[in-house]
Amino acid sequence: MILRLKLAFILLLLPNKLMANNIYFEEGLRLFKKEKFAEAKFKFEQNIVFNPKSEISYLYLSKIFKNLKNKNLQEKNLNTVILLNPKNEEAIYNLAKLKLDASDYQKSKELNDKLNNICEKFCNKSKKLKVEIENLSKK
Repeated sequence: MILRLKLAFILLLLPNKLMANNIYFEEGLRLFKKEKFAEAKFKFEQNIVFNPKSEISYLYLSKIFKNLKNKNLQEKNLNTVILLNPKNEEAIYNLAKLKLDASDYQKSKELNDKLNNICEKFCNKSKKLKVEIENLSKK
């Protein structure tokens, strides 16, 4: 009897937790699109509290920090995305671009090579980035 009550209680709370989690992300996305970055950041962070493996929340945090010109936190969040999903093409591409901007041509090339090996959606961007890396590293 007690076991059934516990199970029923868990089943009642689980959808609420999942729904709250989704609400935070959706609200963060809505605010991000309106360029309300401070408020969106808070919502994505709330989503991460409920779902620490939310790679998309970390990805959007990296985009927020890019807009806020905070390269350290942008890189930290991109690395977290890649840690959670080593095949996240957008994160790999954005990190390669960030490394290129920092004149770390070797790391940018390594990341772009990795992207090129797994690419599905970012293949054209990877090819363009390869040319950009080659041109800048020659200077």
